[in-house]
Amino acid sequence: MSAFEAHQHAEHAKHAAHQEDSFTSRVSITIALLAVAAAITSSLETYESAGAIIAANEAVLAQDKATDAWNLFEAKSLKKNLYVIAGDAGGPKAATYAAKAKSEGADQDKSQEEAKSLEAESRKALSVSQAHEARHHRLTLGATLLEIGIATSTIAIITRKRWPWIASSVLGLAGAVVALSAYLGF
Repeated sequence: MSAFEAHQHAEHAKHAAHQEDSFTSRVSITIALLAVAAAITSSLETYESAGAIIAANEAVLAQDKATDAWNLFEAKSLKKNLYVIAGDAGGPKAATYAAKAKSEGADQDKSQEEAKSLEAESRKALSVSQAHEARHHRLTLGATLLEIGIATSTIAIITRKRWPWIASSVLGLAGAVVALSAYLGF
């Protein structure tokens, strides 16, 4: 629900309150409260959606860097093995090749450590993305229940019956509980 829609619902509630009809005033207040709760929930929903996308992008970037580091590890491994073979073959440069093989081996270990670190970073970012996504889903359900509650309250005003107002209050409460559960973990 947009801020404009929330403002419209609040204006309708204010107008109804001036009619001095206690039932309509109570339902209008319910509508205004549900509209505010829906606007807050929708804003949080957008925030969580953006957080999920950003964290997922960070996970992909870290995984790409890890892939590059593993490729470097493999290249260093090949070079090391070539130098080992050249050194084992003997000849005037055998000592030089053995030294190069040792050097490549040390660099290979650094590449492997970096790759593992980047993979861990990717897993962590993916986990953060999944947490944002889970909260987003709960907030979407909460916002939907709140908006259905607003619509049901409007039916109460039109029909002048209590049951739609009670139903809207129950829907609103359920929507608020679902939205809160996104952060409280129940």
